[in-house]
Amino acid sequence: MTLQECVRKMRAQGEKESEIEAFTHLFQAFNSVKDDNWIREKDIEPLEKVPSIREIVVNKADPADLASTAFIKLNGGLGTSMGLRAPKSSLPVVEKNGEILSFLDVIVRQIQTSRQRLGIAFPLIFMDSVHTSSPTLKEVEKLGFSNPKGVPVEIMQNREPKILADGSPASWPKDPSLEWCPMGHGDIFNVLYTSGLLDLLLDKGIKYLFISNCDNLGARPSTKIASYFASLPASFMMEVARRTPSDVKGGQIVRDKFSGRLVLREMSQVSPEDMKFATDISRHMYFNTNNLWIKVKDLKERLEEENGNFDFPLIVNKKTVDPSDPSSTHVVQLETAMGSIISQFGASACLEVDRPRFLPVKTTEDLFVMRSNRFHLTNLYEMEDGDYHLPRVILDKRYYKNISDFDERIPFVPSLAAAASVKIEGDWSFGKKVSFFGNVLLEDNGKKNVVPDGSFVGDRGVESAH
Repeated sequence: MTLQECVRKMRAQGEKESEIEAFTHLFQAFNSVKDDNWIREKDIEPLEKVPSIREIVVNKADPADLASTAFIKLNGGLGTSMGLRAPKSSLPVVEKNGEILSFLDVIVRQIQTSRQRLGIAFPLIFMDSVHTSSPTLKEVEKLGFSNPKGVPVEIMQNREPKILADGSPASWPKDPSLEWCPMGHGDIFNVLYTSGLLDLLLDKGIKYLFISNCDNLGARPSTKIASYFASLPASFMMEVARRTPSDVKGGQIVRDKFSGRLVLREMSQVSPEDMKFATDISRHMYFNTNNLWIKVKDLKERLEEENGNFDFPLIVNKKTVDPSDPSSTHVVQLETAMGSIISQFGASACLEVDRPRFLPVKTTEDLFVMRSNRFHLTNLYEMEDGDYHLPRVILDKRYYKNISDFDERIPFVPSLAAAASVKIEGDWSFGKKVSFFGNVLLEDNGKKNVVPDGSFVGDRGVESAH
């Protein structure tokens, strides 16, 4: 009865039948989940010999290929992992010429400057949620951005009821809006199909999609990559990057021995016995950046074959109904990962890209680096750093996990130009023009601390103010 209860709840809220069908598809997968959903090492082969963006030869990087590409940005998240109740893309991230810019500001200006420089007008489309739609559209309008005639600026992500462990819909009378959540970014393909956007884009001469996350400012327009993808027989291409010790937890791209197809293997699909192989970055060298290129016609044909719903591996995301309250009711969110689409095409490819195309912000620790002087925003609105060997930052979650606490203590991000790593334990606040160097360590002394303006901080803590 639990599925029927969820469906009744969705209909009572006026959800579209296509959303109900998509949720039903996920719920049925949830009911059939086995304890063992592992992708075993003996059944796969590591991905090797991936073409590198540094080595590929493109006879002519033709702006026409980029002009035939629609950029789609996943923008449904509220940044709840950082205690944010506003669109994550609205977070201030970088300063340019005295102006504080958000993720959204930078993304729109990346597209605007590329259009102006190349004399083309490719579309930018946001996949929003009910929480992000209004503020995003207001900001886009304020920036004076528009798409070629007839192409919308947004599509709406499907939503679903949060459920309890037994599959029944969760209830939270204190704030009923928290009883709902997006279906995860694998939902993008169902939305593209059911919204009619694929047909519209084909009618407008759009041949390719480039899909990426809003919090990755490295996923910017590239004529070289667009022309390279256009030249391939592959229907799908994933940008991958080399794993480093800090990427051990990321999923790997592997090849299924039986089908020969590329597969995204998340760490949740790795058995305990295989963990030593999965975490070996010399064996599994690449991870998914979530920068995806797809040929529109081929995607439409595959979705028609699957009635709009791919059988992606299910992600059972366990949370609390109020993400900001760990004591609230425990719930389950049913999701899929969009990178799983790599196994849906017989002809899929990977391209190894450099770290400048993968600059995600998932935590305040990532934001700490992005807001620092390690990055310079160019006139093309590209985030530049000298070598992209960025310092590893560890911040005490008690005082810095939530953005409000972070902003209160770090109104001015210290200079990281000479920092190899940063570890802050305890409650520390920072003044202006503080400089970090070497392996920075600030230890918890059980009280609130203020690092004065102009201080230097290294492995022995605060060394001097001048």
